[in-house]
Amino acid sequence: MSETFTLQMAEILPPFPTVSWELARQAGATHAVSNVPPESNDGAGWDFLPLLRMHQRFADAGITLAVIETGFPWLHLGKLGLPGRDEEIARCQTLIRNLGAIGVPTICWNFMAVFNWTRTSTSIPTRGGALVTGYDHALMAGAPNTEAGVVTEEQLWSSLEYVMQAIVPTAEEAGVTLALHPDDPPISPIRGVGRILTSPDAMMRAIDLVPSPNNVLTFCQGSFATMGADIPREIRRFGERGAIGFVHFRDVRGTPERFEETFHDDGQTDMYEAMRTYRDVGFRGVVRPDHVPTMAGEANDTPGYQILGRLFALGYIKGLTEAVAKEKSGRANEGNG
Repeated sequence: MSETFTLQMAEILPPFPTVSWELARQAGATHAVSNVPPESNDGAGWDFLPLLRMHQRFADAGITLAVIETGFPWLHLGKLGLPGRDEEIARCQTLIRNLGAIGVPTICWNFMAVFNWTRTSTSIPTRGGALVTGYDHALMAGAPNTEAGVVTEEQLWSSLEYVMQAIVPTAEEAGVTLALHPDDPPISPIRGVGRILTSPDAMMRAIDLVPSPNNVLTFCQGSFATMGADIPREIRRFGERGAIGFVHFRDVRGTPERFEETFHDDGQTDMYEAMRTYRDVGFRGVVRPDHVPTMAGEANDTPGYQILGRLFALGYIKGLTEAVAKEKSGRANEGNG
């Protein structure tokens, strides 16, 4: 019989315990994705002791801290290639070394300059009146440039290579995987700021800037779907190279110019086929739901990250995982009959 298919089921959780920690465990999550902890009397968030204590808080709650997400939130000058970037990069290297020493294996990071993921609406009604986020590029046509002015794609590619040349060797030494997240939305420019990680080919180009088994990508299905990519095909393309370090399991409906997010079972992607492909390429890593609808009774004060939709998504992912595992097992049994 072939190897049983399992994934490291995770939820994004704050650095300190809340009810979401308990709910995630009750829904079947065994791993945590969290952020760099805030500065405390023990030091800055990237220092060893705050990270160690966060790791142990999760361990004491029966949860494995597996990923630090938005891994380098201070990397602003580095993305723009401006003076002062080397100090930011040195901080990144300190974080990488400390996570390696503690045993946190993955950092999810992005190269979206000036601002992170962007939406023009956070209250679009979807199934049953649930609310989702969306983006309409036409609404941004008159938006002024940011304080950074015009940031070109060439500038960003040069800066990305410079940063990677510094941090990838550190990650190799520390035994930490750097999982680069695509741009969201995958369209360029926005408010004068170029975006470079807007297609599967661009993602491949990025990780090939400094080739390493520690320099891979976060396969964000929603971002790839917005690009118009064939999700199972791209999972296979990157997965067969061993280039998927972490998965954001979500879906959308639309194009880079205009899209909205969806329930996990209501978008444009064949999510069952996606899960089968993760199985077939041998991915057994960390997967978490991402960007969920706000459901009845919730405040929508953190759009995309309210708890009820996340519990729905965890159950959906668990069901898909079990289904494709049993499908593989059944095929193997038939072959042995």
